[in-house]
Amino acid sequence: MAARRITLGIDLGTTSVKAALLGAVPDDPSGFEVLASCARAARAEAAAESVVAEPQVREQDVSRILQALNECLAALPRQLLRRVVGIGVSGQMHGVVFWKTGQGCEWTEGGISPVLVPRAVSHLVTWQDGRCSSEFLASLPQPKSHLSVATGFGCATIFWLLKNCPEFLKPYDAAGTIHDYVVAMLCGLPRPLMSDQNAASWGYFNTQSQSWNVEILRSSGFPVHLLPDIAEPGSVAGRTSHVWFEIPKGTQVGVALGDLQASVYSCMTLGTDAGLEVEESMVYSRIIQAAVQQTDTHLTITPTVLGERHLPDQLASVTRISPDLSLGHVARALCRGIVQNLLSMLPVRQLQEWGVQRVVGSGSALSRNEVLKQEVQRAFPLPVSFGHDVDAAVGAALVMLRRNLSQKES
Repeated sequence: MAARRITLGIDLGTTSVKAALLGAVPDDPSGFEVLASCARAARAEAAAESVVAEPQVREQDVSRILQALNECLAALPRQLLRRVVGIGVSGQMHGVVFWKTGQGCEWTEGGISPVLVPRAVSHLVTWQDGRCSSEFLASLPQPKSHLSVATGFGCATIFWLLKNCPEFLKPYDAAGTIHDYVVAMLCGLPRPLMSDQNAASWGYFNTQSQSWNVEILRSSGFPVHLLPDIAEPGSVAGRTSHVWFEIPKGTQVGVALGDLQASVYSCMTLGTDAGLEVEESMVYSRIIQAAVQQTDTHLTITPTVLGERHLPDQLASVTRISPDLSLGHVARALCRGIVQNLLSMLPVRQLQEWGVQRVVGSGSALSRNEVLKQEVQRAFPLPVSFGHDVDAAVGAALVMLRRNLSQKES
């Protein structure tokens, strides 16, 4: 009997790091089983490296992110890790981290096996970073892309650093998302590779031509040498350069995926499915239970406290307050407001025109919040199903599992 194929999925999120081991289901080409999983809080928030600390600056310490990753791997069963044939990685999109080629990390003895330790690498400037004001963004060249540029996007952050802290960029000759960095370090890549998913999230990327807006950027003095090479999602970036927590040296590592795409991939089984992801940080878990008892409310909450990328000046609001206001009303209205905000960006009519027949929800908020699930089911006049709690890690592992199985068949 052939050995069961096992892949590892890693998700480097904003607040936590997750890992999942997937195994193929015998006699079912499309089936898979989560054999083991682990999550660790990243606790990576850090003071700004490049500027005087300001409330809108959001940076994370890469060493803490890798520490959480190492802890996740150490908690997984060794006998399964020894059988891993592929590693998929996903993570928080839009952000940017810089490093020195050949010096971005070192492998040091960590007890069980060598572990990754960052060296010549900057903080991660995350997608939540707000240093790029509306005025600054308006001063940037117009991209040739389906997306406008927003604060927290990698290219916008680089433009800001170029103008305000040019000395900060000089020690570095490579850049990527945090998950691009991890893939590059695992494989010892001479140049970072980036999927079009993450490239689009940086801005100044044309998804039709699959290329950066190089001429637009170069004419504005942008350091185009920092732009990663582009690779197809699902392709192999390289192979592990060391044994890593019992995972054999030479194991295939996939090009890093966006966490949204990996989450959706983990729970979509049909081409007519639409994916909906909601992160846990969008709701206050301590008040969810009160909303379970409050089945309806007249209270209306628009939850855009930080605005939206397409409407950065839009703030939150609370209306239709009645004398019977309670915690349950507030919690129910908050969950409803989150779903209505999503619905405003992707109306049901548009889904129907595209032939969507089912909505698949993923993300820790949906998996742990019954009220949010109820509001999703109320808002969408389509069948709704919900995915796993480690969706992005599962999705990243699933991409590599299906790739491995297809290679075996061919």
